[in-house]
Amino acid sequence: MTLQLRTRCVFLGAPGAGKGTQAKRVAAEAGIAHISTGDMLREEVRSGSALGAEAKTYMDAGKLVPDQLIIDMVKARVERPDCKAADGSSAWILDGFPRTLPQAEALDQSLTGADALTHVISFAVPEDVLMGRLTGRRTCSKCGAIWHIEHNPTKQDGVCDKCGGELTQRSDDRPEAIGKRLEVYRSQTAPLLAYYGDRGVLREIDANRSPDVVFQELLNAMQ
Repeated sequence: MTLQLRTRCVFLGAPGAGKGTQAKRVAAEAGIAHISTGDMLREEVRSGSALGAEAKTYMDAGKLVPDQLIIDMVKARVERPDCKAADGSSAWILDGFPRTLPQAEALDQSLTGADALTHVISFAVPEDVLMGRLTGRRTCSKCGAIWHIEHNPTKQDGVCDKCGGELTQRSDDRPEAIGKRLEVYRSQTAPLLAYYGDRGVLREIDANRSPDVVFQELLNAMQ
């Protein structure tokens, strides 16, 4: 039987920490919604909603979508039926947002009452491990499956096991790009740990372990 969690959670972690993969797995196991802000943004644009149309004007101009617009989308998203349990309580995992202190403060002001955050999970992984995870990652150019040259290799180098498509390395998974991404995380996102710690909702887990061990600890931490 699917585990039921009544939790409203943010997953925080540096690039390569595994938060997106675990968010999908926990959401499926616990019967709650996984809200990836990147996916949400693309869905709003595709749907032709007023929020999506506004976001598209920024995206088409090559500009960042303003924080408040993302927050408005999150507020609208958590009102959907898949974010609500039978008793009316709200349950979801927010993945990819907030990334800065101003975003976190604005999000807290917007999500109150039955939608207020109950947990913030920080995925702790040493930077040298993150570098190895990201530089070894390969993505299928045809089906989008993700592989790793060391931890999850394909049977034939450069060829996807699922569809036979060519494997490529994302430009932002190259060492020079990863260094910049980690620096942005240290300077902009890491301060959120103290912010949420002061509010008593932060839980840190050691994500430098097997995915199954991390998954079980996540379920326990989110009870």
